[in-house]
Amino acid sequence: MSFVLVVRMTLLDESTRDEAVATMRELADATRKEPGCELYIPTRDPENPKSFLFYEQYVDKAAFEAHGASPHFQELAVGKLFGLMESPRERSFYETL
Repeated sequence: MSFVLVVRMTLLDESTRDEAVATMRELADATRKEPGCELYIPTRDPENPKSFLFYEQYVDKAAFEAHGASPHFQELAVGKLFGLMESPRERSFYETL
């Protein structure tokens, strides 16, 4: 079974959308290189450009925890992206069947 996380976030200010999207892409590129990452897909709602959803899939919970502790997550997500988003972000956890 894989460990899955679905995250929903909403942009605070439309003027920072380009910065947020660039940061998401950089974070996705770095995360996809992690040995325990199976999928990491940031998406945007086409009807609400301030609304974002991340689909993340890891080989197990330990790989997810390693992702959260990684330097790129700390720098890009914690250090940049979360400050551009409304709080709190919605997180839901799943396991594949």
